[in-house]
Amino acid sequence: MSTKNHEEIWSRCLAIVKDNVNLQSYKTWFEPIKPLRIKDDVLTIQVPSQFFYEWLEEHYITLLKKTVKKEIGAEGKLEYSIIMDNNFNSSKPYTVRIPTSNRKETKNPAVSMPLDVGSGTTIRNPFIIPGLKKVVVDSQLNPNYSFDTYIEGDSNRLARSAGFAVANKPGGTAFNPLLIYGGTGLGKTHLSHAIGIEIKKNHPNKTVLYVSSEKFTQQFIESVRNNTQNDFIHFYQMIDVLIIDDVQFLSGKERTQDVFFHVFNHLHQNGKQLILTSDKPPVEMQGMEQRLLSRFKWGLSADLQIPSIESRIAILEMKMYQEGIELPKEVIEYLAYSITTNVRELEGALISLIAQSSLNKKSITLDLAKKMIDKFVKNTAREVSIDYIQKVVCDYFDLNIELLKSKTRKREVVQARQIAMFFSKKLTKSSLANIGAHCGGKDHATVLHACKTVNNLMETDKTFRGYIDELDKKIALQ
Repeated sequence: MSTKNHEEIWSRCLAIVKDNVNLQSYKTWFEPIKPLRIKDDVLTIQVPSQFFYEWLEEHYITLLKKTVKKEIGAEGKLEYSIIMDNNFNSSKPYTVRIPTSNRKETKNPAVSMPLDVGSGTTIRNPFIIPGLKKVVVDSQLNPNYSFDTYIEGDSNRLARSAGFAVANKPGGTAFNPLLIYGGTGLGKTHLSHAIGIEIKKNHPNKTVLYVSSEKFTQQFIESVRNNTQNDFIHFYQMIDVLIIDDVQFLSGKERTQDVFFHVFNHLHQNGKQLILTSDKPPVEMQGMEQRLLSRFKWGLSADLQIPSIESRIAILEMKMYQEGIELPKEVIEYLAYSITTNVRELEGALISLIAQSSLNKKSITLDLAKKMIDKFVKNTAREVSIDYIQKVVCDYFDLNIELLKSKTRKREVVQARQIAMFFSKKLTKSSLANIGAHCGGKDHATVLHACKTVNNLMETDKTFRGYIDELDKKIALQ
Protein backbone atom coordinates (compact mmCIF):
# COMPACT_ATOMS: atom_id res chain seq x y z
CA MET A 1 0.00 0.00 0.00
CA SER A 2 1.09 3.60 -0.46
CA THR A 3 2.66 5.81 2.20
CA LYS A 4 -0.49 7.90 2.31
CA ASN A 5 -2.64 4.96 3.37
CA HIS A 6 -0.81 3.99 6.57
CA GLU A 7 -0.69 7.64 7.65
CA GLU A 8 -4.40 8.06 6.91
CA ILE A 9 -5.27 4.88 8.81
CA TRP A 10 -3.21 5.97 11.82
CA SER A 11 -4.73 9.43 11.67
CA ARG A 12 -8.22 7.90 11.86
CA CYS A 13 -7.06 5.62 14.72
CA LEU A 14 -5.81 8.67 16.61
CA ALA A 15 -9.17 10.41 16.21
CA ILE A 16 -10.86 7.45 17.95
CA VAL A 17 -8.16 7.29 20.66
CA LYS A 18 -8.51 11.03 21.33
CA ASP A 19 -12.17 10.55 22.15
CA ASN A 20 -11.38 7.80 24.64
CA VAL A 21 -8.41 9.09 26.68
CA ASN A 22 -7.74 12.35 28.47
CA LEU A 23 -5.70 15.04 26.69
CA GLN A 24 -2.59 14.63 28.85
CA SER A 25 -2.46 10.88 28.15
CA TYR A 26 -3.04 11.48 24.46
CA LYS A 27 -0.16 13.98 24.25
CA THR A 28 2.20 11.80 26.28
CA TRP A 29 1.49 8.36 24.82
CA PHE A 30 0.01 8.80 21.33
CA GLU A 31 1.39 11.98 19.79
CA PRO A 32 5.02 10.67 19.78
CA ILE A 33 3.99 7.56 17.78
CA LYS A 34 4.85 7.54 14.06
CA PRO A 35 3.09 5.25 11.55
CA LEU A 36 5.70 3.46 9.37
CA ARG A 37 3.86 1.12 6.99
CA ILE A 38 0.94 -1.22 6.50
CA LYS A 39 1.32 -4.64 4.96
CA ASP A 40 -1.04 -7.64 5.02
CA ASP A 41 -3.36 -5.94 7.53
CA VAL A 42 -0.44 -5.32 9.91
CA LEU A 43 0.13 -1.65 10.81
CA THR A 44 3.68 -0.94 12.00
CA ILE A 45 4.11 2.01 14.35
CA GLN A 46 7.35 3.48 15.72
CA VAL A 47 7.60 4.18 19.48
CA PRO A 48 10.45 5.94 21.32
CA SER A 49 11.50 3.10 23.64
CA GLN A 50 10.92 -0.39 25.00
CA PHE A 51 9.44 1.23 28.11
CA PHE A 52 6.98 3.18 25.93
CA TYR A 53 5.90 -0.03 24.18
CA GLU A 54 5.43 -1.81 27.53
CA TRP A 55 3.34 1.08 28.86
CA LEU A 56 1.05 1.02 25.82
CA GLU A 57 0.65 -2.76 26.15
CA GLU A 58 -0.13 -2.49 29.86
CA HIS A 59 -2.55 0.44 29.70
CA TYR A 60 -4.10 0.86 26.25
CA ILE A 61 -4.05 -2.57 24.59
CA THR A 62 -7.85 -3.06 24.49
CA LEU A 63 -8.46 0.39 23.02
CA LEU A 64 -5.68 -0.05 20.43
CA LYS A 65 -6.90 -3.49 19.32
CA LYS A 66 -10.51 -2.31 18.89
CA THR A 67 -9.39 0.80 17.02
CA VAL A 68 -7.09 -1.09 14.65
CA LYS A 69 -9.74 -3.71 13.89
CA LYS A 70 -12.29 -0.97 13.22
CA GLU A 71 -9.99 0.83 10.75
CA ILE A 72 -8.23 -2.13 9.06
CA GLY A 73 -10.68 -4.98 9.51
CA ALA A 74 -11.13 -8.08 11.67
CA GLU A 75 -7.58 -9.30 10.84
CA GLY A 76 -5.99 -5.94 11.67
CA LYS A 77 -2.90 -6.15 13.88
CA LEU A 78 -0.29 -3.78 15.31
CA GLU A 79 3.46 -4.21 15.18
CA TYR A 80 5.96 -2.01 17.03
CA SER A 81 9.25 -0.54 15.85
CA ILE A 82 11.36 0.61 18.80
CA ILE A 83 14.13 3.20 18.73
CA MET A 84 17.36 1.86 20.27
CA ASP A 85 17.72 2.66 23.98
CA ASN A 86 21.27 3.97 23.63
CA ASN A 87 20.96 6.80 21.17
CA PHE A 88 24.69 7.53 21.36
CA ASN A 89 25.49 4.34 19.46
CA SER A 90 22.74 4.29 16.89
CA SER A 91 19.71 6.29 15.95
CA LYS A 92 18.27 3.57 13.68
CA PRO A 93 15.14 1.95 15.06
CA TYR A 94 14.98 -1.82 15.36
CA THR A 95 11.70 -3.64 14.87
CA VAL A 96 10.27 -5.93 17.49
CA ARG A 97 7.85 -8.17 15.66
CA ILE A 98 5.29 -8.23 18.41
CA PRO A 99 1.68 -7.97 17.38
CA THR A 100 -0.46 -6.81 20.30
CA SER A 101 -0.98 -9.60 22.79
CA ASN A 102 -4.27 -10.98 24.00
CA ARG A 103 -3.83 -9.74 27.55
CA LYS A 104 -5.98 -7.07 29.11
CA GLU A 105 -4.66 -3.81 30.55
CA THR A 106 -3.10 -4.31 33.95
CA LYS A 107 -3.19 -0.73 35.17
CA ASN A 108 -5.64 2.12 35.25
CA PRO A 109 -5.45 3.91 31.85
CA ALA A 110 -6.75 7.12 33.40
CA VAL A 111 -3.41 7.69 35.16
CA SER A 112 -1.26 9.77 32.85
CA MET A 113 2.43 10.68 33.03
CA PRO A 114 4.48 12.75 33.15
CA LEU A 115 2.49 15.42 34.99
CA ASP A 116 2.76 19.16 34.61
CA VAL A 117 4.21 20.76 37.73
CA GLY A 118 1.52 22.71 39.54
CA SER A 119 -1.29 21.40 37.35
CA GLY A 120 -3.59 20.87 40.32
CA THR A 121 -3.06 17.11 40.29
CA THR A 122 -3.65 14.93 43.33
CA ILE A 123 -0.43 12.95 42.86
CA ARG A 124 1.45 12.85 46.12
CA ASN A 125 4.81 14.59 46.38
CA PRO A 126 6.96 12.47 48.72
CA PHE A 127 8.75 15.64 49.89
CA ILE A 128 5.69 17.47 51.25
CA ILE A 129 2.89 16.76 53.70
CA PRO A 130 0.48 14.19 52.19
CA GLY A 131 -2.87 15.56 51.10
CA LEU A 132 -1.62 18.79 49.55
CA LYS A 133 -2.98 18.92 46.02
CA LYS A 134 -0.52 21.15 44.22
CA VAL A 135 2.83 19.54 43.43
CA VAL A 136 5.48 22.08 44.36
CA VAL A 137 8.92 20.55 44.25
CA ASP A 138 11.47 21.89 46.71
CA SER A 139 14.85 21.24 45.10
CA GLN A 140 16.40 20.17 48.47
CA LEU A 141 19.57 22.07 47.51
CA ASN A 142 21.89 23.65 50.07
CA PRO A 143 22.54 27.29 49.03
CA ASN A 144 25.97 27.22 50.72
CA TYR A 145 27.22 24.59 48.26
CA SER A 146 27.56 26.86 45.23
CA PHE A 147 30.23 27.10 42.51
CA ASP A 148 31.44 30.31 44.21
CA THR A 149 32.58 28.32 47.25
CA TYR A 150 33.93 25.34 45.26
CA ILE A 151 37.71 25.64 44.90
CA GLU A 152 38.98 24.40 41.53
CA GLY A 153 42.28 22.53 41.27
CA ASP A 154 43.92 19.75 39.25
CA SER A 155 42.15 17.19 41.43
CA ASN A 156 38.63 18.24 40.37
CA ARG A 157 39.03 20.25 37.14
CA LEU A 158 37.36 17.72 34.79
CA ALA A 159 34.37 17.14 37.09
CA ARG A 160 33.91 20.88 37.73
CA SER A 161 34.14 21.80 34.03
CA ALA A 162 31.67 19.07 33.05
CA GLY A 163 29.37 20.20 35.88
CA PHE A 164 29.51 23.78 34.65
CA ALA A 165 28.70 22.68 31.06
CA VAL A 166 25.72 20.68 32.36
CA ALA A 167 24.55 23.66 34.44
CA ASN A 168 24.47 25.86 31.33
CA LYS A 169 22.72 23.30 29.13
CA PRO A 170 21.03 20.59 31.22
CA GLY A 171 20.14 17.55 29.12
CA GLY A 172 21.77 19.17 26.10
CA THR A 173 25.35 17.91 26.49
CA ALA A 174 26.96 14.50 26.02
CA PHE A 175 27.42 14.41 29.83
CA ASN A 176 24.11 12.68 30.56
CA PRO A 177 24.25 11.10 33.03
CA LEU A 178 27.10 12.95 34.73
CA LEU A 179 28.57 10.56 37.30
CA ILE A 180 30.90 12.19 39.83
CA TYR A 181 32.87 9.70 41.91
CA GLY A 182 35.64 9.86 44.51
CA GLY A 183 36.55 9.09 48.13
CA THR A 184 34.70 10.42 51.13
CA GLY A 185 34.94 14.13 51.89
CA LEU A 186 36.34 15.18 48.51
CA GLY A 187 33.41 17.38 47.44
CA LYS A 188 31.00 15.17 45.46
CA THR A 189 27.93 16.42 47.29
CA HIS A 190 29.14 20.04 47.14
CA LEU A 191 29.67 19.83 43.37
CA SER A 192 26.30 18.17 42.70
CA HIS A 193 24.51 20.87 44.74
CA ALA A 194 26.51 23.58 42.91
CA ILE A 195 25.35 22.23 39.52
CA GLY A 196 21.72 22.17 40.74
CA ILE A 197 21.94 25.74 42.10
CA GLU A 198 23.48 26.99 38.83
CA ILE A 199 20.74 25.28 36.78
CA LYS A 200 18.06 26.93 38.94
CA LYS A 201 19.77 30.28 38.32
CA ASN A 202 20.14 29.79 34.55
CA HIS A 203 16.82 27.96 33.98
CA PRO A 204 14.29 29.08 36.64
CA ASN A 205 11.46 27.10 35.00
CA LYS A 206 13.22 23.74 35.32
CA THR A 207 12.30 21.42 38.16
CA VAL A 208 15.53 20.43 39.92
CA LEU A 209 15.58 17.80 42.67
CA TYR A 210 18.45 16.59 44.86
CA VAL A 211 17.86 13.35 46.76
CA SER A 212 20.12 10.82 48.44
CA SER A 213 19.77 7.21 47.26
CA GLU A 214 18.80 6.29 50.86
CA LYS A 215 15.91 8.77 50.78
CA PHE A 216 14.86 7.52 47.33
CA THR A 217 14.81 3.91 48.64
CA GLN A 218 12.92 4.92 51.78
CA GLN A 219 10.26 6.75 49.72
CA PHE A 220 9.90 3.77 47.38
CA ILE A 221 9.40 1.36 50.32
CA GLU A 222 6.79 3.74 51.71
CA SER A 223 5.00 3.86 48.34
CA VAL A 224 4.89 0.04 48.24
CA ARG A 225 3.47 -0.03 51.77
CA ASN A 226 0.82 2.56 50.88
CA ASN A 227 0.14 1.14 47.42
CA THR A 228 1.17 4.43 45.76
CA GLN A 229 4.02 3.19 43.52
CA ASN A 230 2.43 4.85 40.49
CA ASP A 231 2.42 8.22 42.21
CA PHE A 232 6.03 7.70 43.27
CA ILE A 233 7.19 6.87 39.72
CA HIS A 234 5.14 9.68 38.16
CA PHE A 235 6.54 12.19 40.60
CA TYR A 236 10.14 11.34 39.70
CA GLN A 237 9.38 11.18 35.98
CA MET A 238 8.28 14.80 35.91
CA ILE A 239 11.63 16.11 37.23
CA ASP A 240 13.81 18.03 34.73
CA VAL A 241 17.11 17.61 36.59
CA LEU A 242 17.45 14.67 38.99
CA ILE A 243 20.49 14.56 41.28
CA ILE A 244 20.95 11.24 43.11
CA ASP A 245 23.67 11.28 45.79
CA ASP A 246 25.62 8.14 46.79
CA VAL A 247 24.06 5.94 44.12
CA GLN A 248 26.26 3.03 45.31
CA PHE A 249 23.81 2.52 48.21
CA LEU A 250 21.28 1.10 45.71
CA SER A 251 23.53 -2.00 45.55
CA GLY A 252 21.66 -5.17 46.42
CA LYS A 253 18.25 -3.40 46.48
CA GLU A 254 16.75 -5.07 43.42
CA ARG A 255 13.26 -3.57 43.46
CA THR A 256 14.54 -0.05 44.07
CA GLN A 257 17.05 -0.51 41.23
CA ASP A 258 14.21 -1.70 39.02
CA VAL A 259 12.08 1.39 39.68
CA PHE A 260 15.12 3.67 39.32
CA PHE A 261 15.84 2.01 35.96
CA HIS A 262 12.41 3.06 34.66
CA VAL A 263 12.74 6.58 36.06
CA PHE A 264 16.24 6.86 34.55
CA ASN A 265 15.03 5.65 31.14
CA HIS A 266 12.08 7.99 31.05
CA LEU A 267 14.10 11.06 32.01
CA HIS A 268 16.99 10.24 29.68
CA GLN A 269 14.73 9.64 26.69
CA ASN A 270 12.95 12.91 27.30
CA GLY A 271 16.19 14.89 27.33
CA LYS A 272 16.16 15.45 31.09
CA GLN A 273 19.46 15.69 32.98
CA LEU A 274 20.68 13.06 35.45
CA ILE A 275 23.53 13.74 37.88
CA LEU A 276 24.80 10.89 40.05
CA THR A 277 27.48 10.72 42.73
CA SER A 278 29.26 7.62 43.97
CA ASP A 279 32.31 6.66 46.02
CA LYS A 280 33.53 4.38 43.21
CA PRO A 281 33.41 4.17 39.40
CA PRO A 282 30.68 2.01 37.74
CA VAL A 283 33.20 -0.75 36.99
CA GLU A 284 33.76 -1.30 40.75
CA MET A 285 30.10 -1.17 41.86
CA GLN A 286 29.06 -4.55 43.26
CA GLY A 287 25.44 -5.69 43.54
CA MET A 288 24.21 -3.32 40.83
CA GLU A 289 22.15 -4.56 37.87
CA GLN A 290 24.11 -4.69 34.62
CA ARG A 291 21.50 -2.70 32.70
CA LEU A 292 21.84 0.14 35.24
CA LEU A 293 25.64 0.05 35.18
CA SER A 294 25.66 0.26 31.38
CA ARG A 295 23.42 3.35 31.60
CA PHE A 296 25.75 4.95 34.17
CA LYS A 297 28.47 4.71 31.52
CA TRP A 298 26.45 6.45 28.79
CA GLY A 299 27.54 9.95 29.74
CA LEU A 300 30.70 11.02 31.58
CA SER A 301 32.26 9.51 34.70
CA ALA A 302 34.49 12.15 36.29
CA ASP A 303 36.56 11.45 39.39
CA LEU A 304 37.50 13.73 42.27
CA GLN A 305 41.00 13.12 43.58
CA ILE A 306 42.80 14.20 46.73
CA PRO A 307 43.39 17.97 46.45
CA SER A 308 46.94 19.29 46.18
CA ILE A 309 48.54 21.29 49.01
CA GLU A 310 47.75 24.55 47.13
CA SER A 311 44.08 23.57 46.82
CA ARG A 312 43.91 22.61 50.51
CA ILE A 313 45.32 26.01 51.54
CA ALA A 314 42.85 27.76 49.17
CA ILE A 315 39.95 25.77 50.70
CA LEU A 316 40.96 26.85 54.21
CA GLU A 317 41.33 30.47 53.11
CA MET A 318 37.86 30.37 51.53
CA LYS A 319 36.42 28.93 54.76
CA MET A 320 38.14 31.67 56.81
CA TYR A 321 36.74 34.31 54.49
CA GLN A 322 33.22 32.88 54.94
CA GLU A 323 33.62 32.79 58.73
CA GLY A 324 35.13 36.29 58.72
CA ILE A 325 38.28 35.34 60.63
CA GLU A 326 42.01 35.55 60.10
CA LEU A 327 44.63 32.99 61.14
CA PRO A 328 48.44 33.05 61.04
CA LYS A 329 49.83 31.72 57.74
CA GLU A 330 51.87 29.05 59.54
CA VAL A 331 48.72 27.65 61.21
CA ILE A 332 46.86 27.40 57.87
CA GLU A 333 49.86 25.69 56.26
CA TYR A 334 50.19 23.30 59.19
CA LEU A 335 46.53 22.27 58.89
CA ALA A 336 46.82 21.84 55.12
CA TYR A 337 49.98 19.73 55.41
CA SER A 338 48.62 17.59 58.28
CA ILE A 339 45.21 16.63 56.87
CA THR A 340 45.78 15.48 53.33
CA THR A 341 43.01 13.13 52.24
CA ASN A 342 39.68 14.60 53.30
CA VAL A 343 38.36 18.12 52.69
CA ARG A 344 35.52 17.63 55.15
CA GLU A 345 38.02 16.73 57.91
CA LEU A 346 40.14 19.71 56.93
CA GLU A 347 37.22 22.13 57.30
CA GLY A 348 36.15 20.39 60.51
CA ALA A 349 39.64 20.82 61.99
CA LEU A 350 39.55 24.54 61.18
CA ILE A 351 36.14 24.98 62.85
CA SER A 352 37.33 23.00 65.92
CA LEU A 353 40.40 25.20 66.13
CA ILE A 354 38.29 28.38 66.02
CA ALA A 355 35.94 26.94 68.66
CA GLN A 356 38.89 25.96 70.91
CA SER A 357 40.30 29.43 70.62
CA SER A 358 37.08 31.30 71.41
CA LEU A 359 36.02 28.99 74.27
CA ASN A 360 39.42 29.04 75.98
CA LYS A 361 40.03 32.68 75.06
CA LYS A 362 43.42 31.77 73.62
CA SER A 363 44.87 33.18 70.44
CA ILE A 364 45.31 30.62 67.68
CA THR A 365 48.97 29.68 67.57
CA LEU A 366 50.88 26.91 65.85
CA ASP A 367 51.24 25.20 69.24
CA LEU A 368 47.45 25.20 69.79
CA ALA A 369 46.95 23.89 66.24
CA LYS A 370 49.39 21.01 66.86
CA LYS A 371 47.64 19.98 70.09
CA MET A 372 44.19 20.20 68.50
CA ILE A 373 45.16 18.30 65.34
CA ASP A 374 46.58 15.45 67.41
CA LYS A 375 43.20 15.04 69.13
CA PHE A 376 41.21 15.66 65.98
CA VAL A 377 42.66 13.07 63.64
CA LYS A 378 44.23 10.82 66.26
CA ASN A 379 46.73 8.33 64.92
CA THR A 380 46.50 9.34 61.28
CA ALA A 381 47.95 12.75 62.08
CA ARG A 382 50.89 11.31 64.00
CA GLU A 383 52.46 10.44 60.70
CA VAL A 384 53.44 13.72 59.12
CA SER A 385 53.63 14.01 55.34
CA ILE A 386 56.86 14.21 53.32
CA ASP A 387 55.57 17.49 51.88
CA TYR A 388 55.26 18.99 55.37
CA ILE A 389 58.77 17.85 56.36
CA GLN A 390 60.19 19.41 53.17
CA LYS A 391 58.35 22.66 53.88
CA VAL A 392 59.67 22.91 57.47
CA VAL A 393 63.24 22.13 56.34
CA CYS A 394 63.07 24.69 53.48
CA ASP A 395 61.63 27.37 55.79
CA TYR A 396 64.37 26.67 58.33
CA PHE A 397 67.19 27.04 55.79
CA ASP A 398 65.32 29.78 53.87
CA LEU A 399 65.30 27.78 50.63
CA ASN A 400 62.74 27.55 47.84
CA ILE A 401 61.01 24.12 47.93
CA GLU A 402 61.41 23.84 44.15
CA LEU A 403 65.21 24.04 44.63
CA LEU A 404 65.04 21.09 47.03
CA LYS A 405 63.21 19.04 44.40
CA SER A 406 65.52 20.12 41.57
CA LYS A 407 68.69 18.39 40.32
CA THR A 408 71.02 21.10 41.69
CA ARG A 409 74.18 19.94 43.54
CA LYS A 410 74.76 23.16 45.50
CA ARG A 411 76.11 22.25 48.93
CA GLU A 412 73.40 23.95 51.04
CA VAL A 413 70.61 22.45 48.86
CA VAL A 414 72.13 18.96 49.00
CA GLN A 415 72.35 19.19 52.79
CA ALA A 416 68.73 20.35 53.17
CA ARG A 417 67.61 17.60 50.79
CA GLN A 418 69.47 14.97 52.83
CA ILE A 419 67.95 16.25 56.08
CA ALA A 420 64.45 16.11 54.52
CA MET A 421 65.14 12.51 53.43
CA PHE A 422 66.40 11.64 56.93
CA PHE A 423 63.24 12.95 58.65
CA SER A 424 60.96 11.40 55.99
CA LYS A 425 62.48 7.98 56.69
CA LYS A 426 62.31 8.53 60.45
CA LEU A 427 58.78 9.99 60.72
CA THR A 428 56.76 8.48 57.87
CA LYS A 429 55.92 4.99 56.69
CA SER A 430 56.85 5.86 53.11
CA SER A 431 59.16 3.56 51.17
CA LEU A 432 62.68 4.72 50.33
CA ALA A 433 61.68 4.85 46.65
CA ASN A 434 58.71 7.10 47.47
CA ILE A 435 60.86 9.43 49.59
CA GLY A 436 63.38 9.64 46.74
CA ALA A 437 60.61 10.41 44.24
CA HIS A 438 59.46 13.34 46.43
CA CYS A 439 63.00 14.72 46.57
CA GLY A 440 63.62 15.28 42.89
CA GLY A 441 63.38 11.74 41.53
CA LYS A 442 66.23 10.16 43.52
CA ASP A 443 66.50 6.39 43.93
CA HIS A 444 66.35 4.42 47.20
CA ALA A 445 70.17 4.12 47.39
CA THR A 446 70.46 7.93 47.44
CA VAL A 447 67.98 8.08 50.34
CA LEU A 448 69.96 5.47 52.31
CA HIS A 449 73.19 7.38 51.65
CA ALA A 450 71.52 10.63 52.84
CA CYS A 451 70.38 9.02 56.11
CA LYS A 452 73.91 7.68 56.79
CA THR A 453 75.44 11.09 56.03
CA VAL A 454 73.04 12.86 58.41
CA ASN A 455 73.69 10.32 61.19
CA ASN A 456 77.48 10.71 60.77
CA LEU A 457 77.29 14.52 60.80
CA MET A 458 75.12 14.50 63.93
CA GLU A 459 77.90 12.60 65.73
CA THR A 460 80.76 14.78 64.49
CA ASP A 461 79.33 18.28 63.96
CA LYS A 462 77.82 20.10 66.96
CA THR A 463 76.25 22.89 64.84
CA PHE A 464 74.66 20.33 62.51
CA ARG A 465 73.35 18.43 65.53
CA GLY A 466 71.70 21.70 66.68
CA TYR A 467 69.97 22.03 63.29
CA ILE A 468 68.53 18.51 63.59
CA ASP A 469 67.30 19.03 67.17
CA GLU A 470 65.56 22.29 66.27
CA LEU A 471 64.00 20.79 63.16
CA ASP A 472 62.86 17.76 65.15
CA LYS A 473 60.94 20.05 67.51
CA LYS A 474 59.43 22.02 64.61
CA ILE A 475 58.27 18.90 62.78
CA ALA A 476 57.08 16.99 65.86
CA LEU A 477 53.33 16.93 66.37
CA GLN A 478 53.59 16.67 70.16
